[in-house]
Amino acid sequence: MSKRYRQGQILKLIQQQQVHTQDEIAEELAKRGVTATQVTLSRDLRELGLVKTPSGYRELSRDEPAGDADGMISEFVIDMRCAQNLIVLKTDPGHANPVASALDHTGWMEVVGTIAGDDTVLVITPDDAAAEKLRTRLLEMMT
Repeated sequence: MSKRYRQGQILKLIQQQQVHTQDEIAEELAKRGVTATQVTLSRDLRELGLVKTPSGYRELSRDEPAGDADGMISEFVIDMRCAQNLIVLKTDPGHANPVASALDHTGWMEVVGTIAGDDTVLVITPDDAAAEKLRTRLLEMMT
């Protein structure tokens, strides 16, 4: 297991739920199949710039995407098609990456991840129901 993957799982964990101790982080990572010693976790938390607050571990500072999802969708998405748990967004040329990045940073449970080309974004959702929910949300942004 790579360091980058483990650190990505730590970031995902603290974004999804409150964790107050390194033991809690280790337990939650173990549930995801990631093992880490206390020394490794301490180093990861320091390298990731995470701080312990009264509400749990948080990022000290976070780079925001170039724009918010609402603005990106309404400005650049020109077409959308669903195929089961996948949504394909067509954008103006050169705008797929910012749209994908904005979607990746929303924290929406419907977005598992995105893949972007020049004018096309593939949005992966966990299942068909999540895709339909996301489709409705995106349509509202487009109108």
